Amino acid sequence: VMDRYDCHHCKESLFGKKYILREDNPYCVKCYESLYSNTCEECKKPIGCSTRDLSYKDHHWHEDCFNCSQCKCSLMDKPFSTKDELLLCTECYSSQYSAKCYECKTTIMPGSRKMEHKGNSWHETCFTCHRCQQPIGTKSFIPRENHNYCVPCYEKQFALQCVQCKKAIISGGVTYREQPWHKDCFLCTGCRQQLSGQRFTSRDGLPYCLNCFCNMYAKKCVSCTSPISGLGGSKYISFEERQWHHDCFNCKRCAVSLVGRGFLTQRDDILCPDCGKEM
Repeated sequence: VMDRYDCHHCKESLFGKKYILREDNPYCVKCYESLYSNTCEECKKPIGCSTRDLSYKDHHWHEDCFNCSQCKCSLMDKPFSTKDELLLCTECYSSQYSAKCYECKTTIMPGSRKMEHKGNSWHETCFTCHRCQQPIGTKSFIPRENHNYCVPCYEKQFALQCVQCKKAIISGGVTYREQPWHKDCFLCTGCRQQLSGQRFTSRDGLPYCLNCFCNMYAKKCVSCTSPISGLGGSKYISFEERQWHHDCFNCKRCAVSLVGRGFLTQRDDILCPDCGKEM
């Protein structure tokens, strides 16, 4: 006596019938389709065993339903794209959703290389320097007046040249005596420290930081011997080719301030009238 060979689900005999194995268990076609068939995304009907089940990202279609949602052409063995879970052939997707090249105004096809800048897109071959017409690719570029320039062309056509190093100033320059400088080139003539962002002065057309200028050119206070710059509104007293800081112009004997008062001189000393009478 032959062993029975029944459907794992409905238990009906499969003898002489078509069946499908799943995990080593046999199923009649009807049970298999009702239990395991995927539902077609297009027609919403089960995809039976007699037709191909086409799948893409966990979605399934009958072979006859796997079509472009726009023009209805078959997508079998053709490239396609998706938008909001709808299938689209390359032509329909490009005409509706692909970016247009800012230069040539034609569609940038899906999968082709493109360049993007400030919301605009270009074919890679259309993204060129406005001056030399060479593709910019991944090189640095500088936009100006709705055009893009490679750095060498921009420097040749637009950039100012630093008075010191003679190289182009792309950003962050300094103007001194109506001439352009790089920040890194605008240095104190004395100590060679960068002057950008700090107070400075000049002598014979050359820039100096305040320390260097005072140390090199300013007269010294008779009292404290430190330089008197006279810069920025600082006050000083001058008498017989000698100079004092305001705070240092005091009576040599009693140290009272002589600013705005009469005074006497004895040898090289400055005295208030009272101390001068006692001498």
